[in-house]
Amino acid sequence: MSLKDQVTEDMKTAMRAKDSERLGTIRLLLAACKQKEVDERVVLDDAMVVAIVDKLIKQRKDSIEAFTKADRKDMADKEASEIVVLQAYLPARLSADEVLAEVKAIVAELGATGPGDMGKVMGAAKAKLAGKAEMGQVSAAVKAALAT
Repeated sequence: MSLKDQVTEDMKTAMRAKDSERLGTIRLLLAACKQKEVDERVVLDDAMVVAIVDKLIKQRKDSIEAFTKADRKDMADKEASEIVVLQAYLPARLSADEVLAEVKAIVAELGATGPGDMGKVMGAAKAKLAGKAEMGQVSAAVKAALAT
């Protein structure tokens, strides 16, 4: 079963259970998937759905930061609960050490030497680690690997 099919099944389950918070978050995810399919005229595969989930989680984290600064704990809590629902659709993430090891292997493979090669390394890392690691963490690991 594809990830998109799993999300659809989870939506049906949430509807039957009358779990309105979970249902709302799943509907947001499905709407984002449908929007991507319509805009780009493609059928989403699991990697594309994971990319959408990552994007939605990043948006929620940014919103939490803004709501916290505005002293809106109620809204920040709502966003945090949406993150929990969305994270269920992500594959297992690599640890910081595993990300660093992968990045070092990519740097060695490309023969990158300094900060000027960051774009080349990030392109390869993004292709290889998409969905497996948060890109902010990957970027930090690339900077560390190229600084040595």
